[in-house]
Amino acid sequence: MTPSRQVAGVDCSTQSTKVVVCDAETGAVLREGRAAHPDLTEVDPEVWWQAWQQASDGLLDDVAAIAVGGQQHGMVLTDGAGTPVRDALLWNDNRSAPQASDLLDELGGPEAWAEATGLVPVASFTVTKLRWVAQHEPEAAARAEGVVLPHDWLTHRLRADTSAAPTTDRGDASGTGYWSPFDETYRTDLLRLAFGRELAVPRVAGPREVVGETSTGAVLAPGTGDNMAAALGLDLQPGDVAVSLGTSGTVFAVADRPPTDSSGIVAGFADATGRFLPLVCTLNAARVLGAGATLAGATLDDLDNLALSVDDADGLVLLPFLDGERTPPLPRAKGLVYGLTRANATPAHLARATVEGMLCGLADAVDALREHGTRPRRIVLIGGAARSRAVQQVASTVFGLPVAVPEPGEYVARGAARQAAWTLAGSGQPPRWASSTHTIEPDESRTTAAAALRARYREVLQQASPLLTS
Repeated sequence: MTPSRQVAGVDCSTQSTKVVVCDAETGAVLREGRAAHPDLTEVDPEVWWQAWQQASDGLLDDVAAIAVGGQQHGMVLTDGAGTPVRDALLWNDNRSAPQASDLLDELGGPEAWAEATGLVPVASFTVTKLRWVAQHEPEAAARAEGVVLPHDWLTHRLRADTSAAPTTDRGDASGTGYWSPFDETYRTDLLRLAFGRELAVPRVAGPREVVGETSTGAVLAPGTGDNMAAALGLDLQPGDVAVSLGTSGTVFAVADRPPTDSSGIVAGFADATGRFLPLVCTLNAARVLGAGATLAGATLDDLDNLALSVDDADGLVLLPFLDGERTPPLPRAKGLVYGLTRANATPAHLARATVEGMLCGLADAVDALREHGTRPRRIVLIGGAARSRAVQQVASTVFGLPVAVPEPGEYVARGAARQAAWTLAGSGQPPRWASSTHTIEPDESRTTAAAALRARYREVLQQASPLLTS
């Protein structure tokens, strides 16, 4: 009997669990499933298990290997039996902003943190959430014996032998704030600094290590964080800069060395292959378009048409900090519409400003990667909002680079499936999977207008800073 060559990849994201089953050799997607999560910033991890069961129902016959890609930074505190002692605090929960500031000072400032972990503490990172629980929920803290991340928790739950110790991978571990990409080891001193005592942490598995088996005998690959899985799914090459437009906006590229950015803008993450993944994250991306459509009294499809019906926003600027912001670090900020006149007080101009505002913040992120060694040759645009014609067209202008748009797909889940195929094969490199893209070249006649747009965005941001931080 011929062994199965099908693999499954899981994306346990903020909003849903998605499962794709792929051919291990070609990457062709054979089956898909999805289940929604509640729209919360803290959640019982059991929700992820129930969503996995629903999303994978009927898909896993003949699957030989599975890997999980998960939302980064989420804090799952567990007791000695591995049971969560409280709901998981997710990356987009900003309550630990004061604790981030305290930890920043206690180690000696942003430079000390960047040199220790490649990160500067913000509310998103796991290390700050540990401090918040230690200070605000001492009873839960007293019961905690270990801490894992969402992908770690789900991978461990999939094991047939749950008595084995939990595992993680270097990519997801690098987003905790207590792991060093320079030494490739945990900084347990920083974990103690945050929580006040030791906690058990998952073992960091190798990039294609077999970490267990499921109850059906499928091989378990180590899994990774969602951004690392997306990089695998896209097969990013040097010069490719991924711009992912999901709940959050992320900008990342592969690198041979981790950056050390004391500003905290560029996070020095590891990737899922043995290289590194310098990354900039914003809290606000695709949902900005939804909010803009609501303001304009339009559907998302209408927003596309409205934004493309005018050449620019005629001085109208939208700062897209609708849910606070991580980059720049403005956890309590609100969105702002600036420059309203009778001439631009139209649904079309508002739609255009919405698209431009979302993309200008991400263009600043690309510039930040450039300052830390990335040499962009093209933008690879993914995520739900990447399907917007207006986003694609405006992106090529704002970024001033060719914009490659891969065919729509679940690239986090696909990247996890590619890792599963790599683990199953035991080969030196991940399998090469074919993919198709279409590319939008920048309109060189719009170069001057693009520069003026970005300068206007920065000017408004600077002028509004006192209001945004109050």
